[in-house]
Amino acid sequence: MNVAGSTLLPREPIKSVCSAEVNPSAEEEHQPNPWKEATEEEWDDWRWQLRHRVTRAEPLKLILNLSPEEIEAIEASKGRMATAITPYFAKLMDRNDSNCPIRRQAIPTMAEFHLSPADLFDPCAEDENSPVHGLVHRYPDRVLLLVTDKCAVYCRYCTRRRMVGSSEKCITQEELDEAVAYIQATKKIRDVLISGGDPLLFEDDHLESILAKVRKVPHVEIIRIGTRVPVTLPQRITPSLTSMLKKYHPLWISIHFSHPKEITKEVRRACAMLAEAGIPLGSQTVLLRGINDRPVVMKRLMHELLKIRVRPYYIYQCDLAMGTEHFRTPIAVGINIIEKLRGHTTGYAVPSFVIDAPGGGGKIPVGPTYMISQDKGKMVLRNYQGKVFEYQEPRNNGS
Repeated sequence: MNVAGSTLLPREPIKSVCSAEVNPSAEEEHQPNPWKEATEEEWDDWRWQLRHRVTRAEPLKLILNLSPEEIEAIEASKGRMATAITPYFAKLMDRNDSNCPIRRQAIPTMAEFHLSPADLFDPCAEDENSPVHGLVHRYPDRVLLLVTDKCAVYCRYCTRRRMVGSSEKCITQEELDEAVAYIQATKKIRDVLISGGDPLLFEDDHLESILAKVRKVPHVEIIRIGTRVPVTLPQRITPSLTSMLKKYHPLWISIHFSHPKEITKEVRRACAMLAEAGIPLGSQTVLLRGINDRPVVMKRLMHELLKIRVRPYYIYQCDLAMGTEHFRTPIAVGINIIEKLRGHTTGYAVPSFVIDAPGGGGKIPVGPTYMISQDKGKMVLRNYQGKVFEYQEPRNNGS
C-alpha cells in the first residue's frame, strides 16, 4: 500500500460526512478500512497522521470510489503539486461522490492540467516583492515570512502551488537570520505574518525559536500565523503547543476554512484550545466554484465559525494560480454572497470580500453598492432590503 510511512491507519468504519444520508448503509459499513489497525492514541497523534498521509491513488481506492480521471490526475500531479491527504481529512470525504466539497479540495482532477491565458505562475507577485529569501514585503507596515513549503494537505487551488510541496523543507537558520535582520532594519514593520506552507507543522521548539526571534524585534507589535492545520490536522493543536504560543502575545491566528463540513468535533476542540489560550482567531475562505459559491453554504459556514469563536475575516476571490481556472467564479458571485449576508445576519458573520490584485497590487475590497447618489451634501442610500434613505451631511464641514 502506498501510504507514506506505513500501512496502518483507524478502527471505526469510514463514514462520510459529505453524504446526505444520516445512517450509512450496510454496504458502507463493510467497506475496506485501511486504518482499522490504528489505536485511538495513534489516530489522535498528529505525527502519526503526517506519517500516514495518502499520496497515491491505490490507498485512496480503499476508501473512495475514485473516477478514472481522479486516478489519472493523482498519478500525474507530482509534476505540478504533489497529492498529500491526512487520514483524518480523507475520512471526511464522501466515498461515492466526486463532487464532495472535501474531496474536491484535496484530490486532483485533470482540469488542473488546463492552463488559462489568465493564469500566472506567481499571481500575487510575491517573488518580486521579496527583499530576502522567505520574506515578502508588499505593504508598508507588515511582512509575510514564509518558513516552510510543507502542508498537511495540499489544496488543489493553492495560490502558492509554484512552491508548496516542492521539497517539504523549512527555511534555513541562515535564511531566517537574514529575514529577521531585514525586519530589524526596517523600523516601519510592525506586523509579521508567519506562513508557508504551514508553520504549525513544526515541532513546538522549532516554531518557538522562530517566534522568539521575531518577538525580540522591538518595533514588531503583533505576530500572526497563517494556517490550515486546525482544519486538516486538528490533532496538532495540543496543550503543549497552546502553552508555548501564549508566551508570544499579542499573537493572532488566521485559519483557512472552506466549507461547513470541515467543522467537526475535532476542529471545535482545536479552536477551543486556541481561543482559551487567549489567541484571537480569524478565518480566511477562498471562493470556490461548486464548493462554497452559494450564499446558503457560505452563510452556514460563517455561522458555524462564530460558534467556535472564529471571526470571519476574508472571502478571497480565487487567485489566478496556474491550473485553477475550474475553481474560479465570476466576481459577481462573491458580491452576491456579501449582499445575501449583510443585513440578513449579524455583522460579525460578514467578512470582507477581496481580490488579491494580480501583479502584487494587494487586497482590494469589492462588494455591493449601497450609495445610490451624492449631491450637495445629500447622500441617497439603500439598505439590505432595497429601501431608499437620504442622509444629510453637515452643512458646516469643520473648516
